[in-house]
Amino acid sequence: MPARRKARKRALDVLYEADLRGMPPAQVLTTYLDRIARPRPDHLDYTVRLVEGIGTHQDRIDELLASYAEGWTIERMPVVDRNLARIAAYELLYVDEIDDPVAISEAVELAKQMSTDDSPRFLNGILGRIAEFATRHA
Repeated sequence: MPARRKARKRALDVLYEADLRGMPPAQVLTTYLDRIARPRPDHLDYTVRLVEGIGTHQDRIDELLASYAEGWTIERMPVVDRNLARIAAYELLYVDEIDDPVAISEAVELAKQMSTDDSPRFLNGILGRIAEFATRHA
């Protein structure tokens, strides 16, 4: 598994736990990092960047997800899908070195492994619309 995909998977773990427990992602990240054996893998830096960035921009990210998720509220989305969408949306909006198609395809690939049969199509649609929005407002 490529390093950034591992980082995204770890970020998903943290965001999923934070979501289920109703805790800030940064707080869950702290405990998560304490549990990881030393030496820490190199991709962990990107995990931290994702979780902290999503924590900082979560209101804006969730606002966009809600407005572009046709017929879905944030609360109705499966927890895995909601957090995969947050990761990809953060990359689309705030991480210049990740190309939009890469951010979207990584979310879709993780959804294929970890969520429902409908999740890849759902995420591809919503993230495609957010990528168009991000391009227009760059």
